[in-house]
Amino acid sequence: QVQLAESGGGLVQAGGSLRLSCVASGRTFSSSAMGWFRQAPGKEREFVAAISWNGGMTDYLDSVKGRFTISRDNAKNTMYLQMNSLKPEDTAVYYCAASKYHFGRTLYDYWGQGTQVTVSS
Repeated sequence: QVQLAESGGGLVQAGGSLRLSCVASGRTFSSSAMGWFRQAPGKEREFVAAISWNGGMTDYLDSVKGRFTISRDNAKNTMYLQMNSLKPEDTAVYYCAASKYHFGRTLYDYWGQGTQVTVSS
């Protein structure tokens, strides 16, 4: 079992930056692929970024490539999402997720409660 807790959300002006953190409990974090997802009001939840268990592979939604960076520190059981050059369309609740066996954009087993990111124009 893995429990996930996001933090770092907030209100920022367009062009600004935020860093989200996701702290995991449980022994399986270091062997789990991890991902970030987001859900804007009235829209379905969408994939944002993923990272393999050792950080060797990453994947990004096209619209965030070059602006967002996913990383992890297995010694701290923590995953990060550095978000730069934020745009109003990045406004959403951001969720972290963990997958026991699978690196990719789907099939995640555990989810956090989410943290709100609001980008003002």
